[in-house]
Amino acid sequence: MPLNLEHRLRAVALGAFAAAALTVSAGFVETTPAYARTADAEQPVLTASAVAVADKYAAVTAEQIFRQGGNAVDAAVAIAFTLAVTYPEAGNLGGGGFMTLYVDHRPYFLDYRERAPIAATRNMYLDDKGEVIKGMSLYGHRAVGVPGTVAGMWEAQKRFGKLKWKQVLAPAIKYAQDGFEVSDQLQERRDNASKDFAGKTNFDLYFSGLKQGATFKQPDLAATLQRIADKGAKGFYEGETAEMIATSMRGHGLITERDLKEYKAVWRQPVLASWNGYRIITAPPPSSGGIGLVQMLKMKADLKDKFDNVPLNSAQYVHLVAEIEKRVFADRAQYLGDPDFYKVPVAQLLNDDYILKRAQEVNPDAPSDTKSVMPGLGTSMPEKAETTHFSVVDKWGNAVSNTYTINGYFGSGVVAEGTGIVLNDEMDDFASKPGVANKFGVVGSDANAIAPRKRPLSSMTPTILTKDDKVAMVIGTPGGSRIFTSIFQVVTNVYDFSMPLPEAVGATRFHHQLLPENTIIQEPYHALDPEVVKELEAKGYKFSMQGMNGDIQAIRINGTTPEPMSDPRGRGVARVIQ
Repeated sequence: MPLNLEHRLRAVALGAFAAAALTVSAGFVETTPAYARTADAEQPVLTASAVAVADKYAAVTAEQIFRQGGNAVDAAVAIAFTLAVTYPEAGNLGGGGFMTLYVDHRPYFLDYRERAPIAATRNMYLDDKGEVIKGMSLYGHRAVGVPGTVAGMWEAQKRFGKLKWKQVLAPAIKYAQDGFEVSDQLQERRDNASKDFAGKTNFDLYFSGLKQGATFKQPDLAATLQRIADKGAKGFYEGETAEMIATSMRGHGLITERDLKEYKAVWRQPVLASWNGYRIITAPPPSSGGIGLVQMLKMKADLKDKFDNVPLNSAQYVHLVAEIEKRVFADRAQYLGDPDFYKVPVAQLLNDDYILKRAQEVNPDAPSDTKSVMPGLGTSMPEKAETTHFSVVDKWGNAVSNTYTINGYFGSGVVAEGTGIVLNDEMDDFASKPGVANKFGVVGSDANAIAPRKRPLSSMTPTILTKDDKVAMVIGTPGGSRIFTSIFQVVTNVYDFSMPLPEAVGATRFHHQLLPENTIIQEPYHALDPEVVKELEAKGYKFSMQGMNGDIQAIRINGTTPEPMSDPRGRGVARVIQ
């Protein structure tokens, strides 16, 4: 039976502080996990498996894995490695992320977020006057955090996969060896990134061949993937690959072979909450997204009388949501960080009475004064939009929601020589100087200050909704600080406004995050109605246009039928696999 709210909150609080660190295995033996024997004995509970993924190559990979008898975790791991090859602007080996799982009717969460190198210091991006040095945390070797993706995939597949490790690596190796056709969107992103990296990194030496219609081959990356296939996670964190990464850093960046060998992926207790008859399973710290998503959903429910009969995306609707978002981002800036370094008040932030108190502060008529919107527990964080997400369900009813990132498109712009690995610029997700806004206008506090081995705060929010212990929806998106606000809008479109999933994903999305003051961020794909904008400007709002407001990958279960949807904003693919 589901836990009652009191017990859930207690479990969340305990899980946030008592994370169980799992080290990369010292040896590598191909075995079939115990879970596979259990799953084989189960009868399918869905009519098919399904995926919503960032590109067509990942969809083909998933279909291959399911046809070989793999489960949702096998497919997820294979998708992640494939995207490292065919979606190089965000799919990765040189980054990190979060995975939310629902396996055999139990929730799990895997944190494989990057870590600050051992040599990192609190003031490493400040000049001698204590001011932030522009671009240092964004481009080049010093922007790179210790990668976690390979450790994360290894832990997930080792614990829950049915297939052998080499099977899930095989599709990615083939795409790296034989190549894939470059899309127009990928070339456009490459061209834009090249302008940022010009003269700072070796980006163009490796990616000059990303031209629309060309077949792009990556022999160095194929060899790296083969070492991982042969040796497990040790094939990345030790030996030849680790040596090449460390050598490429020497004299330029901070990562050493010791940093790589000591990296650990961490199983954490997911954030669990009840909402609208559903159980939400989502990301705990060092993500801010799960707490933010739950706070938003519950505040909207608490303000039901204010939202009643208010049309979706009308001026009043946008205003009320912006008021909710202001308060969520105020809490985010003050209280959230790596729980291994900072005591995050998870239970308090998710407490129903606290959320109701915050909802009651909402001004239904005009924007609240920004300076008056303080963190709710008492006193007074960040990542670029260019992440990627995929959602997977299998016919046994297991689900994976995975978001991983190298931060900006093509990360730091640094390719570790001889490996084909694009390295992240995740150090920009720390508060380089507490109280100073980052690239997205999001501020952070001491909770997210740089420290050796610390994981930076993230907005990634891989989420699963269940009803009666069965998966109802799997959802997630890239989008930096706009991740959980985008997920909130799609979830409420589906469950509060009864929209079919394709319409819910394609609908207008907007965003507000406390700062810049009273500013609503729009998207060119589907902007707000001009009359709505005029009404909101009359209330005192300003508007800015953002190039990308998410790339939702979602699967909704209708009875026993999975219905996947890939955001029309991207080049993703939704596929049902019989």
